[in-house]
Amino acid sequence: MSRVTRATINLAALKHNLAVVKQAAPLQKIMAVVKADAYGHGIARVAQALAEVLTEQDAFAVASIDEAVMLRAVGIKNSIVVLQGFNSSADLALIQQHDISVVIHHISQVILLELQAEQANNIKCWLKIDTGMHRLGFAPDDVKKMYQRLLNTGVDTEIGLMTHLANADDLHSTKSDAQIELFNQIVSGNPAETSLANSAAILGWPAAHGHWVRPGIMLYGVNPFVYSTEGETNKLTTTLQPVMTLSATLIAVNKISKDETIGYGSTWQCPEDMLVGVVSIGYGDGYPRHAPSGTPVLVNGKRVALIGRVSMDMIMVDLREQADAKVGDEVILWGDGLPVEEIAAAAGTIGYELLCGVTRRVAFEYKDDE
Repeated sequence: MSRVTRATINLAALKHNLAVVKQAAPLQKIMAVVKADAYGHGIARVAQALAEVLTEQDAFAVASIDEAVMLRAVGIKNSIVVLQGFNSSADLALIQQHDISVVIHHISQVILLELQAEQANNIKCWLKIDTGMHRLGFAPDDVKKMYQRLLNTGVDTEIGLMTHLANADDLHSTKSDAQIELFNQIVSGNPAETSLANSAAILGWPAAHGHWVRPGIMLYGVNPFVYSTEGETNKLTTTLQPVMTLSATLIAVNKISKDETIGYGSTWQCPEDMLVGVVSIGYGDGYPRHAPSGTPVLVNGKRVALIGRVSMDMIMVDLREQADAKVGDEVILWGDGLPVEEIAAAAGTIGYELLCGVTRRVAFEYKDDE
């Protein structure tokens, strides 16, 4: 029997989630974030699907110039913004060749543009301001000076102003309010277009919407807030639909006696005579190795518990509540009916990491049915 481990990418759900973005921020232009292979979903197919419903004024955002060039190669015509900008004169040549927009976040980039005046000509730029994330961007006191230096290099005069919110995923934090206020003070009097809002800010911080919003994780149907199984953070995300469903199959159903142990390290002991299922997925496919016993999976649409340690190619599940389960039955690890953020919380990580970590030995299938 061939090994069936599949990531089904629902492009209709992706488009639905974009509609949720537009509903939350109806006046803003959209910079759809497709970095990291579209958060593990496949950058080419995802970008092509989004391009069908984005306007000509909207854009895509990626982390690297290589990703931007790839988007051009698959026919993307919208503006593409490279969030980490560039590092060399060779990068500048690619930027010019492929009409790529870049984020300027460090003095070394400004200096390179000053030294390479011909290659700087009319490049479209965003200037990043560090309002409290303290990762990339210019300090508030340096913004006006850097803005003017950029203009003097000969780049396109319509320079956007951007920042990133550190705590937008926590609705109880006061840091986002402070960052928004500081950003507004810095850009006051400057007619430039602005961008502050990631997915969490789109839904939770309307004051951060600016001219452009940058949806990322919410496009893929994941709750962008600090994970909670209940409470106000979920009210804002109930209409999002999961785009990736990771599934596998039962490859064995075994009768195991009471007190016998399951898997490497003998970490789980059977409390009674019971059925144990073996599922064709493991950390070699991107399922989190540190997912503990009790982590839910769906067998034929019903929850059962992971038991024992995750292996490279297999996991074991408790089938006491699924006595009719048989070899070949479908097992869903996350996605339709089982939020990836729940699995991530059980494994002590975040949904972003699980989505990005699905390996290429998993078969990817795309559907675009409503």
